[in-house]
Amino acid sequence: MFTNRSDLILRNPAQFNYGVAVADVDGDGRFEWFIAGFGFPNVILKWNGAALITNTPPTLADAARQTIGVAAADIDGDGDEELYLLNTDTFAGQKVFADRLFDRIDRDWVDLFSMPVHRGVLNLTAGRSVIALDRDGDGIYGFFLANFGGPMRLYELDEDGRLHDVAPDVGLNLTTGGRSAVALPLLTPRMDVFAGNENGPNFLFLNTGEGGFEEIAGMAGVSDASQHARGVAALDANDDGLFDLVCGNWEGRHRLFIQNFSGGFSDAAPPEMAEPSRVRTVIAADFDNDGYEEIFFNNIGEPNRLFARRDGAWASISVGDALEPNWLGTGAAVADLDGDGRLELLIAHGESGMQPLTLYHTPRNGNHWLRVLPLTLHGAPARGALVTLEAGKRVQRRVIDGGSGYLCQMEPVAHFGLGLIEQVQRVSIRWPDGSETTLDRPQVDETYTVPHPYHA
Repeated sequence: MFTNRSDLILRNPAQFNYGVAVADVDGDGRFEWFIAGFGFPNVILKWNGAALITNTPPTLADAARQTIGVAAADIDGDGDEELYLLNTDTFAGQKVFADRLFDRIDRDWVDLFSMPVHRGVLNLTAGRSVIALDRDGDGIYGFFLANFGGPMRLYELDEDGRLHDVAPDVGLNLTTGGRSAVALPLLTPRMDVFAGNENGPNFLFLNTGEGGFEEIAGMAGVSDASQHARGVAALDANDDGLFDLVCGNWEGRHRLFIQNFSGGFSDAAPPEMAEPSRVRTVIAADFDNDGYEEIFFNNIGEPNRLFARRDGAWASISVGDALEPNWLGTGAAVADLDGDGRLELLIAHGESGMQPLTLYHTPRNGNHWLRVLPLTLHGAPARGALVTLEAGKRVQRRVIDGGSGYLCQMEPVAHFGLGLIEQVQRVSIRWPDGSETTLDRPQVDETYTVPHPYHA
């Protein structure tokens, strides 16, 4: 499947790296890779038309901290995404150095947590993942933290520009061995939250529609209390119109939780997929543009795995150059930065040894594609929006990623492979506030940026 193109990264030293996110960091309308450096500088990689060049402002490099997770979202409604950098200096419980929350103000990046007014709300618990969450559909996000050994948090700004942890007020402040999280309209039209945990059951927070959440993992069948969760990704794994969850468990049996029409889930992972491994990030994406998503397991110190649907069943397929049997994968993300309509896969490494980044492409195959970038009412990427495509007697569904995979966040674009199909009937976008827009007969091999119906 994959071909190694790490040669396209012009400066690529061996260091300890962790999470990867995709965002428009410099505000030029194009996305970049943001790679978390652990005791090393964070790195921003930008496509210049021929290669990936380093484009990291000194403030964001922040080499003195130990960054493991990163996510982007517009928390103040200005149309630009802020950056949450999750730092940790201990395995669990209380840590010394707080996280960073960078906001671009007058072209400079300012850490909101460094302001005296926010000293009382610093996150001093070892976190493991951070995601963007628009709990009430207003297009203004908060950052949800899966903390390990301390209460989970949800940071939002009030009307005066002050940060608050609203998790206690909305039912999200549970304490466990938090590892991963993903937010999407899973069971409700709003953004629900699945949190994968270690040394305890997973959580599934149902959005009540009134700004709060109700935890229902046990009732829904996804608590998986005997396992130790890592990466998680959402996809419609069986074409029934419902989102399912693929969950990687550390050295335990991996799960493919298939949703039924009553809102419950059952594990349908075939033996090859369920086989235990030292999994980190899990990604669901259509890498070969055949119209069906693949599932990628990034393992640390073990060969990576790739699964695809063949004759209606999930089966292992060749991962190609991305096998990486002796590499120390810690994070991975997908994006199409070079604009060729094929997703690139970037993998970060570290933890027990310094290694460079690796970048993978897929061969050209003549398959068509279509990409959709919905925007919020304020003009930022609409993370959490649902995008549905109808073509060739099939319906495909994607959610704009708010954070997933464990420590990581994918590009905020709905990427659809089409195979040999040359005509799309329609594309529908539903925002977290319930607003909808339809694109009739969009052209294939194009990227559509879609404003919110009520944007100014």
